[in-house]
Amino acid sequence: MLSSNLSSHETTFSKLSWFTNVAVFLFGAIALVIPSGYSVGAALLLLGGLGLLFTMRVPRLSKEDVWIVGAVLAYVLVAFAEVWWDGQGSRGLDKPSRFILAIPALWWVLRYPPNMAFLWSGMAVGAIAAGSWAGWQKLFEGVDRAQGYTYVIQFGNLSMLLGVMCLAGLGWAIMQRYRHAWICLLLLGALAGILGSLFSGSRGGWVGFPIVLLVLYRAYGRNLSNKLKTAVVAAVIVGAIVVYAVPQVGVQGRVHEAFNDVSLYVSGENRTTSVGARFEMWRGAANLIQEKPLLGWGYNGYKNEMLALSDQGFISREIGEYGHAHNEFIDAFAKRGLLGLAVLIGLYLIPLRLFSKGLSAENLSDRALATAGVLLPVTYIDFGLSQVFLTHNSGVMMYAFLLAILWGIHSGRLRRLALKGNHP
Repeated sequence: MLSSNLSSHETTFSKLSWFTNVAVFLFGAIALVIPSGYSVGAALLLLGGLGLLFTMRVPRLSKEDVWIVGAVLAYVLVAFAEVWWDGQGSRGLDKPSRFILAIPALWWVLRYPPNMAFLWSGMAVGAIAAGSWAGWQKLFEGVDRAQGYTYVIQFGNLSMLLGVMCLAGLGWAIMQRYRHAWICLLLLGALAGILGSLFSGSRGGWVGFPIVLLVLYRAYGRNLSNKLKTAVVAAVIVGAIVVYAVPQVGVQGRVHEAFNDVSLYVSGENRTTSVGARFEMWRGAANLIQEKPLLGWGYNGYKNEMLALSDQGFISREIGEYGHAHNEFIDAFAKRGLLGLAVLIGLYLIPLRLFSKGLSAENLSDRALATAGVLLPVTYIDFGLSQVFLTHNSGVMMYAFLLAILWGIHSGRLRRLALKGNHP
């Protein structure tokens, strides 16, 4: 009788874990190639988590889990407070509320973790699909900047994110039975995801790539021979030269344009170019921060004051009409003050710190997961330097739910290791 009950429990667990497998795979695989594709897998995980809540089967959280959930809730509470005192109405609740929806998704992944093959293959398929589509648009349709169903900057940066995740997964691939096939798939995904970013012309995603390489070296460098390290460095340098030298990729033109924008801004000839406009936004926002550094102005107050600065001639009229500062950190500081800046930094640094403990794990599969977890906030910090990424649905959904997926798997594995009396 006991054996029968155990068998029934194992069958149920297996079926529900397959539900997680499908959701996690779809989250990456169709993220950028169908409208709101990133929401499909996220919605499935959310429904599963709500089911646990209604059946009173929410898993007990560890101290580290509480830190992750606390970082998310702190960010949300400060955002909700801004919506309330700034009089934004229900529309202002939309983006921050999506972080709350990721918490039930975390419960589900903790309870029914996926097979890692579905995580990494989903990232690879999503990156290949995004990069291929971007290449078709750029090279065959002749568009200036490739984009999907999101704004061009979001598309390029998220394509880069998927590519970077593929690089993180190489440690897992090496341990698999068909490791050569998995390594080829993930390398192809990494190349396609990065090319998708290059074809989009979203320069913000390129700036932090050296930091990405440093994280990857920190995770895997000691496992590489000197000969292989030299080959990797040579491949990166040659790749960079090629993408810059081939004008069809668009990188050369975007780099020259950036230098020209800076020159025009410094000379005062044009302050409304792509780069110059950002400098003007940051200058105006910095002026507002000095006036209300503790609590900030709120979205409505920020917009009104920036228009006032443009009327005074402090910034150009075109810049005054923007509702954000094109920098995640400056924008948070200007609208929600020091508290808003602090919770934003916590949203990134707390996961980064917790995941970084696994960068030295002996098991390469665990190390790959930790590497992906570190690279998620690292890439978002980079993206946030030139775009307010968390004001877009795609930016919020990809960060919140990918964090839930990666941390849910990572935390579950740590628990199982602890039960066995081992340490990562």
